[in-house]
Amino acid sequence: MTNNSIQQDRALVNLDYAASTPMRPEAIEAQRRYDASDIAGVNPNSLHTLGRTAARELERARRRVAVSLGASVRPSEIVFTGGGTEANVLALMGIAEGVRMRDRSRTRVITSSIEHDSILDNVPMLREAGFTVDFIDPDASGVVRPDALSAAIDSDVALVSVMVANNETGAVQPIADLARIAHDHGAFMHTDAIQGYLHIPLDVVQLDVDALSLAGHKVGAPVGIGALYLKSRTPVKPRSHGGGQESGRRPGTQDLRAIVALAAVADALAPSVHEEHGRLLELADALYARLSSHPRIRPTIEQWEHTDRLPGIVSVTVDGFESEELILKLDAAGFEVSAASACSSGSLDASHVLLAMGIPRERALGSLRISFDDRVDPQDLDRFADCLLSIAG
Repeated sequence: MTNNSIQQDRALVNLDYAASTPMRPEAIEAQRRYDASDIAGVNPNSLHTLGRTAARELERARRRVAVSLGASVRPSEIVFTGGGTEANVLALMGIAEGVRMRDRSRTRVITSSIEHDSILDNVPMLREAGFTVDFIDPDASGVVRPDALSAAIDSDVALVSVMVANNETGAVQPIADLARIAHDHGAFMHTDAIQGYLHIPLDVVQLDVDALSLAGHKVGAPVGIGALYLKSRTPVKPRSHGGGQESGRRPGTQDLRAIVALAAVADALAPSVHEEHGRLLELADALYARLSSHPRIRPTIEQWEHTDRLPGIVSVTVDGFESEELILKLDAAGFEVSAASACSSGSLDASHVLLAMGIPRERALGSLRISFDDRVDPQDLDRFADCLLSIAG
């Protein structure tokens, strides 16, 4: 394959950043420096001089990622993984089993019906392991309300897992309130922050969570690197064994090249999260207002103006169209968007998230997710709106 084979003969506007984001210059430069260094390809677990040098770089990156989650986070509380899905599975399965090993009466896990497939698809494994799993539905705005958790929880719950923000609608969840309820009943709290990390302000102390998952490719770091914040003394049973890396919680030689790139992105973005949040929310609000002026285009969050949302996700449905038709028409016009979660884009059924919110299946089949970050050109959003409004007729 030549370099030219991946070139496009027309300009494409990528508005599918919630699926994966282009690599940031900081990540590319961090990998370049690594490749040119003496520790490129060196195992950071080796005892020789190069190994110790690589180990110091690994721990420096761990500290940098820890700081991005709050000033009081200890580097030892960061476990590097092969991506967000692995982080979610380690938290979901590992903590549930770890808690049960301490207290055999805790045999129940509570999660929400709007979680990502990396949580929902592992529910059968939890049940095979002897856990009962209960689901909490969101309200019409896609928000899991604390009173719903209060009604479902009891002293037999080992773990509550609810995402920071939904990857389809962008609805931000009241994690601190949910964590308080979980802890009041002796349960542990995990949150999937893969879509929210470095897009909204996050501090694990303020959230009061015991575990938090993140993924590099959602913020401009490479695909295939993630991390799990695991609060000290949180019980966790490793999902695999062999090597003892990451303090025995996640064995396997660490991908230092990807880890330093993730740390570089954390350094670059963490200081400006508050500022960019407001700017991007204004762009999203303007796009919502413009699209929803069309009688056939409706926001999936009807009260979007009054709902806490991720700043770079706009979620709508278009009456009389199916998502696939819309995506192909927009693609032909040079705009790249998605329907629901990219991980389930092969499905022909309606989004489980939208159905859980009470949106009728026929309407949910015509959903679109437009997503972007601080690198978006506002003029591209205007041109996209012109195009979708024209398609809607």
